[in-house]
Amino acid sequence: MTDADAVPDSKPEATAASPLPVEEAADLATRITENVERVIVGQRDAIENILIAVLARGHLLLEDVPGVGKTMLARSVAVSLGGSFKRVQFTPDLLPSDVTGVNVFNQQTREFEFQQGPVFANVVLGDEINRAPPKTQASLLEVMEEEQVTVDGTTRKVPNPFTVIATQNDVEPGRTYELPIAEIDRFMKKIRLGYPSEADETELLGRVTGDHPIDSLDPVATVDDVLQARRTVSQVTVREPVRAYVSRLAGYTRQHAQLGASPRGAIALVRAAQARAVFEGRDYVVPDDVQTEAPSVWAHRVRTDGDDTGASVVDRALDAVAVE
Repeated sequence: MTDADAVPDSKPEATAASPLPVEEAADLATRITENVERVIVGQRDAIENILIAVLARGHLLLEDVPGVGKTMLARSVAVSLGGSFKRVQFTPDLLPSDVTGVNVFNQQTREFEFQQGPVFANVVLGDEINRAPPKTQASLLEVMEEEQVTVDGTTRKVPNPFTVIATQNDVEPGRTYELPIAEIDRFMKKIRLGYPSEADETELLGRVTGDHPIDSLDPVATVDDVLQARRTVSQVTVREPVRAYVSRLAGYTRQHAQLGASPRGAIALVRAAQARAVFEGRDYVVPDDVQTEAPSVWAHRVRTDGDDTGASVVDRALDAVAVE
């Protein structure tokens, strides 16, 4: 791979983790997926989408109706990865400091001490993120992009790796707040789970009649494994024709929507395609990887007028833009 084939990495890993061989990284992804499936039934695609976001150094937004397993899916992935896990229940009265942390005066030492917020974890679950007002939602902007938190002028790094998995309630628009576009753009992927099939729901009911399977779920990876797999993904070759293809797709969305895919979105698509290639056991990206990842990476970023949707614009782009 030449320097021209590498994707610029604006956030290098804090540790000098050596990359895993592609085959080992793919095996790691399969092992984590199968472990999560001990708890989550019939959602293999969703599990893979989360793992791709994790390995591609991104964040993921789960949007759906209540009760379909969004929180349990995020928790199962976090346990399987073996890192630290924190959950934030977003509510209308939640303050930004409840998310990032706050300086508290210690009466004994007569000094201010920083109390970490829940963002100081490897996997952070933001539950029902759209129930909090925009000011609180915005507290995640810096940490999602820069992997750091600034409180009272002091900047602190969060643990590495760091991934936000947020859930969003979409059935009570009168009691929720729309996520700012700037924050939507920081989520690499947005997916929906949907209701399970009859067979999957029957299996699910059988699993939870006794102790819940999440209670006996053990990690099948370590933080070092994840860092090494991330390094593997970052070194996957992306040739100039594939990069040009992504640029043409992004250009199509900008020409046919009120707001098209941003350059940040284009970078996210390339990184997701790199992770998809590793899942397939390859050390190079092909157009099929881009086409597979584009809907979940771009649909939520594209804003349209009228009855059109971001998903339909992305679908038309994939149909109209030729692979050269």
